[in-house]
Formats: sequence, structure tokens, C-alpha cells
Amino acid sequence: MTHAFDRRRFLEAGLAGAALAGCTPLLRAADDKPPKLRKAVKFGMIRGNAPIQEKFELIKKIGFEGVEFDSPSNINREEAVKARDATGIVIHGVVDSIHWKYTLSSPDEAVRAKGLAGLNTALDDAKFYGADTVLLVPGVVKDGVTYEQCYERSQAEVKKVLPKAKELGIKIGIEVVWNNFITKPEQLVQYVDDFNDPIIGAYFDTSNMLKYGVKPGDWIRKLGKRMIKFDLKGYSNTKQWVAIGEGDEDWPDVLKALNEVGYTGWATAEVSGGGEKELTDVYDRMTKVLAQ
Repeated sequence: MTHAFDRRRFLEAGLAGAALAGCTPLLRAADDKPPKLRKAVKFGMIRGNAPIQEKFELIKKIGFEGVEFDSPSNINREEAVKARDATGIVIHGVVDSIHWKYTLSSPDEAVRAKGLAGLNTALDDAKFYGADTVLLVPGVVKDGVTYEQCYERSQAEVKKVLPKAKELGIKIGIEVVWNNFITKPEQLVQYVDDFNDPIIGAYFDTSNMLKYGVKPGDWIRKLGKRMIKFDLKGYSNTKQWVAIGEGDEDWPDVLKALNEVGYTGWATAEVSGGGEKELTDVYDRMTKVLAQ
């Protein structure tokens, strides 16, 4: 992709392909133990027009424990909370869904203001759902916006919501994507550390950065405790987007790195999804690569 990343295009990664038996072999040593992780999906992956509670019941039946919602969205928040309470499915996070349209790095102050309003809405929604994170793409380097300008403008805008985020107890996870900004782990470390506040962390995607040449396990090692959550899909340097387990992520090394930094928590799939058949395949693939 040479233009700004559209999250929904990532969700087009197909589920068809080699059988699960062809997924990457897992833990190399018998005494290695996988980190304790909780599997989740993006809510948009659960296709169809069923009520939210039925969708939650479906993913619970398959084995998932949580979901992430977009914000803003057309989801009925009260219905979502009732479904959460009835099923036990955790709404663990919220994705700022307008950060590509109204970038916090825009040279236009009015655009940045809309982006900031969207981030505030995402924080409010996260609190309403009982989530503990908001996923944020902080900016985009394009159309004359330099890396330095993206860095400075986005940090200035994010700092405006820090008091609110801390008051609500919602962490902001900076995600790595194909936005021409933050393509090396050292850059993400610096970006997070410059806030000097634990309310800002890293939301790492194990596949997005593969094309830039650093293994996801090495990203995780450098991020350390800064990594608050992670997404997974499948990326091949020769085939691009593939099913989970058929890419070049080196899952044994990812699991080893997660253990080294002491990460336990949510692992959220970000693929095309579908109905029960497709989501079961996603779950099985996650179980395979995560060794649990």
C-alpha cells in the first residue's frame, strides 16, 4: 500500500488457504510454556444482522472471551452493555475509528480538532463499555506532512486528553500501521516514552511491521512493559495478507518474547471474520499459533 492505511482493508485477509496442520510449528523446547493470553475479535468480524447478545453468544460458544468496538459507531451502547453482562464477553477495548480521516497530524487545525473530539468520544465509549484501552493511530506522514511534523502535532493533541484518560482510567495504545510513521521499534519506544506517563502505551500488531524488516519478537522485546495489547493476523513477505498461521511472524519467537517481557492479556484477531464456520477457523488458528 502506498496510500494511507484503511483498517477495513486489513480485514480482507482471507481465511482460505492451507489447513491448520500447515501452520507454523510452535514451541521449540519442551520446557517452554506459552504466556497466558485471552483471545478476542474485533466486533466487526462477527458478520450478520443478529442482535449483539446473539453475536456475543456465538463467539463465546466458539471460545473467545472478548471483543473490541469501533468508536464512534452505530452500535447501541446500552444493548452492548446488556449483552456483555448477560454473556460474560468482555468489551476489552475501543478503536478510535476516525483517526485516519481526521488525523492528529493534519496541518489543518480544524481537522486536528475533529480528530481530538473523536479521541475524546472513544475514551467516553471505553468507559461506558468497561474497556481499559483506546487504540489510536496517532498520525499519518503524507501530503506534505513530514515525520517530524506528524510527531510534534500528534503528541501535542494527545497530551490534551491525558488528564481525562487518567481520570477515566483508560490507557491509550499507540498502534503501528502502514502510515509512514514509526516503522522501527526504537521510534515507538521514543514516541511512548516522550509522554512520560504510563497512561500511554503501545498497541502492537504482530504483522503490520514485518515488511520493514524487524521481527515481531524483536519489537516486543524492545517495547517491553510499554506493550499493553496486541493484534494478530497473517502477513507473508511474498504473498502479503494471508490467514493466521500462514505468514512470516515466527510465532515461536513471538511467544518467547512475550514471556521475556512478562506479557499476559488480550490477543485480538484482525481478519475478515464471518459466521460460525469462519470465526471457528480464526479461533482454531489463534489457538495453534498462540499454543493455547
